[in-house]
Amino acid sequence: MSEPRTFRDEPVSFVRRSGRMSEAQERAFVELAPHYLVDVPRDVAWTSVHPEARFDPAARYGREAALVVEIGSGQGHAIVAAAAARPDTDFLAVEVFRAGLARTMLDADRAGARNLRLMEANAPEVLSSFLPEGAADEVWVFFPDPWHKKRHTKRRLVRQGFGATAGRALRDGGLLRLATDWEDYALQMREVLDAEPDLERAFDGEWAERFDGRVMTAFERKGIAKGRAIRDLVYRRVTGVRD
Repeated sequence: MSEPRTFRDEPVSFVRRSGRMSEAQERAFVELAPHYLVDVPRDVAWTSVHPEARFDPAARYGREAALVVEIGSGQGHAIVAAAAARPDTDFLAVEVFRAGLARTMLDADRAGARNLRLMEANAPEVLSSFLPEGAADEVWVFFPDPWHKKRHTKRRLVRQGFGATAGRALRDGGLLRLATDWEDYALQMREVLDAEPDLERAFDGEWAERFDGRVMTAFERKGIAKGRAIRDLVYRRVTGVRD
């Protein structure tokens, strides 16, 4: 009998960082997690998702509503602002860094954003199996790690296959929104997603207009201050091409 696997077959787009959390962040995991944090059944790694596990949005949010999923939500600035501004929509933040998850819960609680849930999980596994097929109205990928060193680009989130993974989670006509301040990554995103038959461009010209539903964060301002152009992309899930 072979030994059980203890690692993934595919490289992930993040490196787990350990670090001391503040007292408030620790408290968030005790007091706020029961409402905000989704319990994710694991497979072979701490941030993995068991392939047989399934998420039930209606049960977890307590209603039927449009669902927006943000991949790599970081400190939660974009998704907390969106959730607070759009109470009729449900929001799901997928992140692997516990300090970011804690900050998101604290800010959501202050903002009264009760329509937000969080998952500590590897995003492609959430999109490919944990979410019901066609569950998301929108998937957001804002400023993913560019892995700008050539030997590391294989770890980028948006690489061959990501379009199909995101397309599975989107409803017909649903939108995949992306933004990055690294030109070569933007070009890679566009090349990968243009080649995906499940998706079609939802913009004219070279790049999409800046998504006005994305709040301007310190991270985005920092990129602009360094002279890097912010490039947006948006793709629509093609109707009627599911297997």
